[in-house]
Amino acid sequence: MTSIQPARIGEGAVLLRGYLSLAEQRELVDACRLLVDGPVPAYVPVVRGGGRMHVRMLCLGRHWNGKTYSYEPTRSDFDRLPVPPLPPSFLALARGSAAAAGMPLEADLCIMNYYESGGRMGLHQDKDESARSIARGLPVVSVSLGDTAQFLFGGLRRRDPVETVPLASGDVFVFGGPARLRYHGVSRTIPGTAPGELGLAGRFNLTFRQYDLTSEPEPVS
Repeated sequence: MTSIQPARIGEGAVLLRGYLSLAEQRELVDACRLLVDGPVPAYVPVVRGGGRMHVRMLCLGRHWNGKTYSYEPTRSDFDRLPVPPLPPSFLALARGSAAAAGMPLEADLCIMNYYESGGRMGLHQDKDESARSIARGLPVVSVSLGDTAQFLFGGLRRRDPVETVPLASGDVFVFGGPARLRYHGVSRTIPGTAPGELGLAGRFNLTFRQYDLTSEPEPVS
């Protein structure tokens, strides 16, 4: 990871611009490619009401069920395959990123989304983790790889004003504490903006969360 100055987007929201070096990005992209086309492949989820998401999704550690809006050990909404484990290198990335933003996190799940050209994500809250985790304000860590995303960051109500924050490859966005339940999404993915060295068309986004509190994170000094 490169040495950077965190930028505060609001109370509890920190942008780590250029957090990952190009070499680290390449390593992560290679790992993502192996995972999304692996024995438990990524798929396009169908959510409550029958709508299809505009990304391919693969969950690690715990699966997010788009029909029940809950986490589970198998993909009961799709193919009933068991959820792949969270790689130790991904755990270390989540822990280090959160610490760089001044927050503790012992992630036990990762949602990996692949955005093709035109991929987007509607405004939503990440609120399906355990009640204790939400109450503690443990952060979400969002890692961007590939094409730049126009990230939308709103307030605690859907109708609150929304700020657009470009997230480029290697950027990490961390939001927890009073920002933990702020609405967010992606309005568009900008084609052709990924570093050429990655050989990637589109965007991988890794979002890390701590569903459970069985492993209490230590305070960051």
